[in-house]
This record gives sequence, structure tokens and C-alpha cells, in this order.
Amino acid sequence: MSVGADGLRREEESGPAHLRPARRGGRRRDRGGATIGRVADAAGVSRATVSRVMNGSPTVAPELAARVRAAAEALNYEPSLVARSLALGRTSTVSLIVPDLSNPMFQDVLRGLSHAAAARGYRLLVAESNENAGEESILAVEARRRSDALVLAAPRLPDAELRALGERLAPLVLLNREIPGVALPSLSVDYAAGIRAIVTHLRALGHRHLAYLAGPEASTSNRDRLAALHLAAGSGPRFELTEMACGATFEDGHAVARAVVATGASAVVAYNDMVAFGVLSGLHELGIGVPDEISIAGFDDIPFARYTTPPLTTASIPRNELGRQAWDRLWALMSGEPPGHNVHFQPRLIVRDSTGPAPTGRGKEAR
Repeated sequence: MSVGADGLRREEESGPAHLRPARRGGRRRDRGGATIGRVADAAGVSRATVSRVMNGSPTVAPELAARVRAAAEALNYEPSLVARSLALGRTSTVSLIVPDLSNPMFQDVLRGLSHAAAARGYRLLVAESNENAGEESILAVEARRRSDALVLAAPRLPDAELRALGERLAPLVLLNREIPGVALPSLSVDYAAGIRAIVTHLRALGHRHLAYLAGPEASTSNRDRLAALHLAAGSGPRFELTEMACGATFEDGHAVARAVVATGASAVVAYNDMVAFGVLSGLHELGIGVPDEISIAGFDDIPFARYTTPPLTTASIPRNELGRQAWDRLWALMSGEPPGHNVHFQPRLIVRDSTGPAPTGRGKEAR
């Protein structure tokens, strides 16, 4: 060992200054492929030295490191990613668990997280729970075993199970979910504020009977939306609220279109944009004009929302920003630093042509 000008202890080994690849009959032996042992023999160093050079350790003397890299290049040697991860104690991978990959909202979160992670040399492992809370827990544990940190997007698990999971699987960041009294980094959306903005907009257009197409029962954001709707219906200028079981997909919204018409509601508030698209399609097939006969509002402002016929009124949330900020908090946690304060994003109402004045004779004045 010697101490360099930078104060680092560097490893030195005796050996030829030139490469010594094993040869037979004047030709390099390549039987069995390049291995760390063959690189060590060619460079005249130990396997441990090759490993340190391949892992970017600064403790190997520069001329020795150059010899090792030259030998590796000459032999077309590529270190095992698995072995490298074990040696470094990290995988250079983070995981994202989402309830529904078909929803463009989660695809945008994935894109923001993936791009931010890639800038630091990290890859992204993605899994879908298909709205199954039990599967979500299993996926989270398995994904965390294969990665350095975890993001749970809109987890459906009950608070107690999520709290226990958070303690086991840290570093972990939550999206679209907060657990009171638990110091898990989280990024969430004020869904109640978004719903209030939609209701205020519809009431200003004269609507007095709204139908809400509810999302998955296990969804915390669905409960937040419902609570805001019931509060609005019971205070101030009152209106009639019809709550309908639905879901989170286009198919779910399409399936309830006829039932929506039967309620007599003059406006529909959908759990998300995908459900709103489904209702819009179903009403078109039934010959019901939007917004002339029924107004429709969604939530999320996914990219397709502006291109429907008519374009969809919705509450916009910063989907890519959720992914990017989730990475910032993961990186801080993995670096042993504070993750920063939790963020509660405020949705922004985007008014488009799917909402209009309440038609005369449709909808009821609440008593």
C-alpha cells in the first residue's frame, strides 16, 4: 500500500507492465469466456484488485487500475451485475408499485420517476397490484428485496398494514397516501379541494343534481372525494347527490352510462378521467348529448382529456412532478439525508366543453 497525494491509501501489486493474456500456440485462449480470474492473470494482479477497479474504488493506484481496465477490454470482460450489487451492497434499482398500470395517470408518475432515477444511474422495477391489497403487500416485499428503495403509489392497504410495511421496507416513499402519525415521506393530492372546485363550477352552471361515480372501495382518494361531496351537499347552497358504485376504468364508466341517465342527474362527477371517458362513450351510444343534456367532469387531466369529443372538464394534478419528487426523497433517504417535508399538491380546475349550463327540466332543486 502507498498513500497518494490525495491522501487515499492505494493498492500496488507486482506484475508485468504489459498484458499477459494466457495464450496457447500464439493465440489468446478464450475457452469458457472472460472471467475475473483471467483478467487478474492478464494484468498480473489479484482478483480482489480487479473487483475494486471494476467497482470504481479509488484505492487502487492509477497505473494499476489502467492495467486492469486494459486487460478487461482486451478480454471483452464484463463484470456480473449481480456480483457487483452484492459487493457494493446495492442494486442501483428502485421499485414502483401501482394499483393499475393501464391508467395513464400512473404511467406519467412512472415516467417522471424513471427519468429522474436514470439521471443518477438507477433503473426502475415496476409492478402492478391490479387493485388487490393482498397482492400489493406481497409485491412490495418481493420488489424491495430486489431493489434499494421503494415507491408505493396510491396503496390500497389499510393504515395498520401499511405502517408495518413501511417499517420493514424503508427506504420507502408514499404517493397519494398519508398515514397520520407516521413519519413516512409522502406526496399527496388535495382531492377534497379538487372536488370542491368541480362542484362550485357545476353549481355556477345551474346544476342541482349531481351523480358521483365512485372509485375502488379501498382507495383513500375515493374516500376523500366522497367526504368532500357529502360535505358540499349538506352545507351552503344544497344540491342532490346520487352516489353510484363504479370503479376506476373506462369499462366501468361505460357500463353505468344507462344507469346514470336513469338517475335524472344533470351532471356527472367521475372518480377519474378514465371513468369519465367511459361514461362519455356510453352516453354517446345512447344518443344523450354532452353537455346539452348531461355534463361530465373527470379528475387527473390525463393527456387524452383534451382530445375527447367534447374535451373533458377535469381537475389537473402534476403527475410527472409526483414521480420526480418521489425520486428526490428516495435519493435523500438512500444517501442518509432527511427526505424533506411532505407535499400536498393542489389540483387545478381545467374547464373544457364537457360541462355546460344545466338543461331546463333536468335535475331537481334540492329542498
